[in-house]
Amino acid sequence: MSLKIKHLNGDTTFLLTFSPAEQSISLNRYGYPPGTFSVLVDPWLSGPSSMWHPKFLLSKHTVPSCISNLSHIPEPNVVLVSQDKPDHCHEPTLRQLDPTSTLTNILAIPAAAKKIRGMKHFDPNRVHALPAYSSKDKESIIRFYIPPLTPGGTSGEATIAYMPAKMDMSGLHNAIGITYRPPTAAPLSKNYPPSPSTYSNFSSPNPLYYQLNNMPHMPHMPHTPPDSPNRRPRSLSASTNPSTISTSSSSSSPAISQSSTVSTAPSTSPSYHAHSPSFHSPCFHTHTHTHSTSSTTSTHHSRFAKTLSLIYSPHGLAYTPYLSEYATTHLVPHAALPLTTLIHGFDRVENPWYMGGNVNAGLPGGVEIAKNLMARCWIGAHDEDKENSGISVLKIRMRKYGLGEVREMVRREWNGSGGGGGGCEVRALDCGEELVMRS
Repeated sequence: MSLKIKHLNGDTTFLLTFSPAEQSISLNRYGYPPGTFSVLVDPWLSGPSSMWHPKFLLSKHTVPSCISNLSHIPEPNVVLVSQDKPDHCHEPTLRQLDPTSTLTNILAIPAAAKKIRGMKHFDPNRVHALPAYSSKDKESIIRFYIPPLTPGGTSGEATIAYMPAKMDMSGLHNAIGITYRPPTAAPLSKNYPPSPSTYSNFSSPNPLYYQLNNMPHMPHMPHTPPDSPNRRPRSLSASTNPSTISTSSSSSSPAISQSSTVSTAPSTSPSYHAHSPSFHSPCFHTHTHTHSTSSTTSTHHSRFAKTLSLIYSPHGLAYTPYLSEYATTHLVPHAALPLTTLIHGFDRVENPWYMGGNVNAGLPGGVEIAKNLMARCWIGAHDEDKENSGISVLKIRMRKYGLGEVREMVRREWNGSGGGGGGCEVRALDCGEELVMRS
């Protein structure tokens, strides 16, 4: 299976595409192969970003986005909005999304969800506020059901969890965790029964739909993998497995719950009519080169399908207590470690305390997360040298870290913690560049 991360602008807009190992030449009407799960993160393509008033803060891209409109990419399953600030929640760009879509759901932090509903552009039933993650509340994880690839196969699952910092004056610091266990064309083992025939009678090679609390519940499905014992693991078990990272670039191409269950399957349950724009993007047909790296993985459920995992935290979040709870109560029991990818800024940005204090945690915060979650790859985010003006940036202090500095810090941390030479691949993707993580 694979995770493709494509950088759509010079800042922090990404398209994440999770795909199973079994690939098919057939595509569904949304342009995806069977079993794919896609997430568009913090879309801001062009035009200024102004907070409250241009005299307070006005930001402009200095690097053109690799696409001019969201219709130039396949329609995503999820649009993820991590902030209510306009450089993450950019109304002109969000309005490029098809408001009649029966595939795309918008998941946003509560303040951003309120703002997006206020646009009155989308069906409000498609805009969902992310609940704060708690290990004591199963409803705080949003789950997507992914149908099996063939009748008799096993279903897959994707999950999304939101972890905000408490007492954060700036309101900027949070992390969003995503996991993906792929569907299969055959049962993985006798201990993991195939999906009920209810889910196998589908007419499309990749039926996708969602289910919320106000819709009929689906029959019980096994968790991913089955629940761990009712105690927190004391440590993160690890063993060595091969993995692959591939990269490609196409920046010159002109076109390229509150429910705990949100499912991906046929668009038959909602009463809306799908309207999917046609697209053909050379940006998605690119030459790739591959190199190998080593990684460690949790072994508690090694007999089940491996799970890809990603943490997105553009402004940073303290590992303890927020991410440590998520790691021990969700990532470990779901066989989702080592972390497949961390998306986190490199540069550290500070404001005076009366202006909110820390803006971006940068390298010091990111290396703590990468080390504790044994990240295979760390991709920089939110480090574009934007054109900023306004009173909010007059006293900004920034410490920029070059890619070499980040790699050296990561190497030292890995060696100091007994991590050996495998470490973590550190990348800064150019606009239009993509990276493929394989497992």
